[in-house]
Amino acid sequence: MSATAITTTRGCQNALVERFNRGSCATKADLLAVEEPLEIRLAYGPAGARKSKPISVTMRTPGSDAELAAGFLMTEGVIHNRADIDSIEAGPLSSAAAEKLHCHSSGNIVTVELAPSVQVSLDSLQRNFYTTSSCGVCGKSSLRALRTICPPRRANDFSIGSATLCALPEKLRHAQGIFDQTGGLHAAGLFTASGDLDSMREDVGRHNAVDKLMGAALLADRVPLRNRLLLLSGRASFELLQKAVMSGVPMVAAVGAPSSLAVEMAREFDVTLVGFLRGDHFNVYHGASRIHAGEPAALRQ
Repeated sequence: MSATAITTTRGCQNALVERFNRGSCATKADLLAVEEPLEIRLAYGPAGARKSKPISVTMRTPGSDAELAAGFLMTEGVIHNRADIDSIEAGPLSSAAAEKLHCHSSGNIVTVELAPSVQVSLDSLQRNFYTTSSCGVCGKSSLRALRTICPPRRANDFSIGSATLCALPEKLRHAQGIFDQTGGLHAAGLFTASGDLDSMREDVGRHNAVDKLMGAALLADRVPLRNRLLLLSGRASFELLQKAVMSGVPMVAAVGAPSSLAVEMAREFDVTLVGFLRGDHFNVYHGASRIHAGEPAALRQ
């Protein structure tokens, strides 16, 4: 198969593909979800003695990069609120690096300038972030590490009706503009208890989609998100529950399955956790009392 691709938007590329159908073959136009590297750099320290350090490289769909960087730093415990950030600036890779990595976007490096008063621990920057399920760390160690950086939590009083909950995946799906064109992106959305979509982000990486979503809330000075539900278009893994906990989210629902450590974390931090949310059925792994068989009385009025 031969194919050519030209960037049409930051999130999509067009391509020519050979499509086989019932034994016949024809050249067709197709759209691909863009995947390119983003380097996140941190600038910190007192005025006159600033330091700059690259702390992460992630493969992401270009767009909302400032939100992604802010969300990543918050959910990893490096920053805690909007006031910790002075500015976020995007810059390009070198011409040679961009050509080598087939990058078409103009901003594949994001530098987050922290306020001079923010204390940054080099140990925390150099530690192994728990960002993949294959990190190999012990589950108990992961939870202990998270407890050390997790902000204080209030009592979880977020509740939702089962019918409202079942309607959320379709609402999220209808909001996925790039997915409609490519079929290749994960989505994460924040919803109110009445089922209204608050905000949504897409990305080739499920963790990036959540970081973009949480970063947008952080930059709007809306964190902690104690009155919002986080909906995931795929599975619920440890790293995604970690991001919810760090953002103060009281409930996580996923179209796919949760991992064992995600369930353990939900119980440890009292986050309502729903999995296999499809059609009119779902499983509750923690916090079933917060999901009502009928709509809450306040919503029936």
